[in-house]
Amino acid sequence: MENAYESNPILDKLPLHLRQYIKPQNYGDYTAIDQAVWRYVMRKNVDYLSKVAHPSYMEGLQKTGISIDHIPNMYGMNRILKEIGWAAVAVDGFIPPSAFMEFQAYNVLVIASDIRQLENIEYTPAPDIIHEGAGHAPIIANPEYAEYLRRFGEIGCKAISSAKDYELYEAVRHLSIIKEAEGTPAEEIKKAEQHIEELQNNMGEPSEMALIRNLHWWTVEYGLIGTVENPKIYGAGLLSSIGESAWCMTDDVKKLPYTMDAAFTSFDITKPQPQLFVTPDFAHLSQILEDFAHTMALRTGGLKGIDKLVKSKALGTVELSTGLQISGIFNHILSYDGKPIYLRTFGPTALAYREKELVGHGIESHPEGFGSPIGKLKGINLAIEDMSPRDLKAYNIFEGERVQLEFEGGVLVDGEIVTGTRNLKGEIVLITFKNCKVTHAGTPLFLPEWGDYHMAVGEQITSAFNGPADVHSFNLVSHELSPTVKNNSKLQPERKQLERYYRQVREYREGINTTISRNKVFQEISVKFPKDWLLSVELYELAKSDKETQLMDAIAKHLEKVKQNHPKVGHLIDHGLALIDKEVGVLQ
Repeated sequence: MENAYESNPILDKLPLHLRQYIKPQNYGDYTAIDQAVWRYVMRKNVDYLSKVAHPSYMEGLQKTGISIDHIPNMYGMNRILKEIGWAAVAVDGFIPPSAFMEFQAYNVLVIASDIRQLENIEYTPAPDIIHEGAGHAPIIANPEYAEYLRRFGEIGCKAISSAKDYELYEAVRHLSIIKEAEGTPAEEIKKAEQHIEELQNNMGEPSEMALIRNLHWWTVEYGLIGTVENPKIYGAGLLSSIGESAWCMTDDVKKLPYTMDAAFTSFDITKPQPQLFVTPDFAHLSQILEDFAHTMALRTGGLKGIDKLVKSKALGTVELSTGLQISGIFNHILSYDGKPIYLRTFGPTALAYREKELVGHGIESHPEGFGSPIGKLKGINLAIEDMSPRDLKAYNIFEGERVQLEFEGGVLVDGEIVTGTRNLKGEIVLITFKNCKVTHAGTPLFLPEWGDYHMAVGEQITSAFNGPADVHSFNLVSHELSPTVKNNSKLQPERKQLERYYRQVREYREGINTTISRNKVFQEISVKFPKDWLLSVELYELAKSDKETQLMDAIAKHLEKVKQNHPKVGHLIDHGLALIDKEVGVLQ
């Protein structure tokens, strides 16, 4: 893991559970075909996006060091991103949404280092370096947008998921892997797509994570900015797709003002988007984000908040009004009059205050769970945390006293107080008992033979959120990096031969080897690889630059034949030739 990437002060702050997703970029693994795909998409995009993208995009390409001719090297990007307070890492394709957003909270841009195949040059559902390097990176050079991205990550990683969310994540990740793997049978891809569709149609009530992912999709990935009548592009999914960046500007795609409604508008990653949302400016994005955050259990807490954690069946945290934080998997909650009166976790649990684990209250001390009453004592208006030392003594709540504490709702704690733990304000946040029994309506919740009883102090649950309070309390490292799936098809020998031709043309263009006969390369690929079109387009560019009319005509005729035999790539060929005619025409 230490050798997976070159660190810097920003990356040094990443916790281990995020570092597990980082993998080496292995720049030498990019083939000449990969470089040609990058170059085609970037040339096409820059030519078009200079007219329809937010001005920050073109400015950001220069600021972030994104080259049109070469796939970006992560080390070089990091040296430049450092100047704007960000960093970038290569990650293992699709990573869990909460992890993706948490990276953003640390000002780290995650970039899938794989690159789409030539067959998927216009769009791929799998994260790749075109989408994230050429889409996300340039826009973060805009300070206001960069802060929105960081803040989104900070809030988004606290969103509570449902059990079905994780199942859908795994299904989408599987599809992205097999769709970009060479030689995957069409039946297998279709089966994976049908599985995702089934899951999407049976998600039930959307979780916080599902809703905030919708906001992320309609802004960070597919956002437009300006007016509904005259929008500009800033979403990375549009900036990196030569197909959708043009499609989204037509009247076929409905444009809507960006509001909270976007959170309840689902999306399908396998299809072009039927509608897009337009924000008037980047500041408006932050306002909608804050409006949404006010609806999250992170800020509302209460019975609904902890109920979301119970349904998630995942590691989460509740924070009490004293600031005490309980992290674990919540499996039981008692309520009374619409308020939680008792909570319980199962399995390893840790207690913390202000995101720092309380000494002696890590998972080693609570390996099988934790339970505690919540609320006020029955018949006493003053909450325990608000009691002065004199008040506590009046109610016999101090060390060495045997006491019975009956809470509103009927939870009864009967035991001998050993000690109390206070927060920085001097409020008691935890009371430890020995020989203690806890019951509710006669049902035992804790028995003396189980050991000391630690009772959390808090009148109410003020917050509930995904993940632990202190990331060091739990071992969160469980991710296994996916194996490389490219170049494993039965056509590998032929593929390697095609790659050699691409490399020869690239070396000629860059002046590394000018002895290569481009005419010979063209004659061989037109016979051996009649379906390939991109290398012929590159050869046409070189022939036009060198004013080799005869070779240009031969390539043009060949490409016409390719278009006739493979109509789906016709517009790609036309766009490539038109761009060459435009660029080379200017140079000559």
